[in-house]
Amino acid sequence: MARRTDVELAELATELEDWAARVDPDTVEVESTEDLRAIADAADAARAAHAALVEAVAIARGRGRSWNRIAVPLGVSRQAARERFSRITEGAGPEGD
Repeated sequence: MARRTDVELAELATELEDWAARVDPDTVEVESTEDLRAIADAADAARAAHAALVEAVAIARGRGRSWNRIAVPLGVSRQAARERFSRITEGAGPEGD
């Protein structure tokens, strides 16, 4: 996108001000964004939950828990738990199983 000159920006600002002056707040239809807000809230919650899960796994590994023991509450195999979390919790606990 090409940069605009100061003159072009001033003209655009004037156009925007003119448009805003003509808008009647009583007749403007505002689209509801509740559904999009719900998506954003759920995404935030999912990110927070994932961060908490990673931290909990790292703490468990740091306390010497095996991948077998960690896999049980996750409801996955030892290998699945290790594949999912070993890279992001590396160094937090003993190597191997």
